[in-house]
Amino acid sequence: MSFFNLIYKRESVRGYFDKVVEREKIEKIIDAARVAPSACNSQPWKFVVVDSEKLTKDLAKTLYDPLIGINKFTTTSRAFIVVVGERRNLTSKFGELVKKKDYTSIDIGIACEHICLAATELGLGTCMIGWFKEKEIKNILDIPKNKEIYLVISVGYFENKEPRKKVRKNIEEVISYNKYK
Repeated sequence: MSFFNLIYKRESVRGYFDKVVEREKIEKIIDAARVAPSACNSQPWKFVVVDSEKLTKDLAKTLYDPLIGINKFTTTSRAFIVVVGERRNLTSKFGELVKKKDYTSIDIGIACEHICLAATELGLGTCMIGWFKEKEIKNILDIPKNKEIYLVISVGYFENKEPRKKVRKNIEEVISYNKYK
């Protein structure tokens, strides 16, 4: 698939088939994230793959909030990738302080998009989830208290049809040349 076709095919999937995601595919996806660029090559990430039936159900309970009805689709996911921030190297940490930029979030965002694009290429759907109960996830997955979970990404097989029409701003609204307009 061409890169531009891949970009337009990728979408947030909110419903999965009850089918195990092969570890071979998961490892290809994580390898795509592993080679993502990062500030000063700090690679500030750790990817915790959750693919056991019991743990995916336990994890879904930390993502789905029945009171407001958010993330119910996670109860159908057969795999999750929990993205944990790791210690940055000294050069990157210094740059973050001097420039007052959150390079960890930027770098993790890039790696997570690599995950989603790689999954799409392999015929899998994904959804990046930022609404979760961090303390409970840390407890379930033995993630140290001093670590921060940035995102959880659901992964799975889905009804792979034509993607929904993307509703986005027109290009004229998001681009200007030579000066901000």
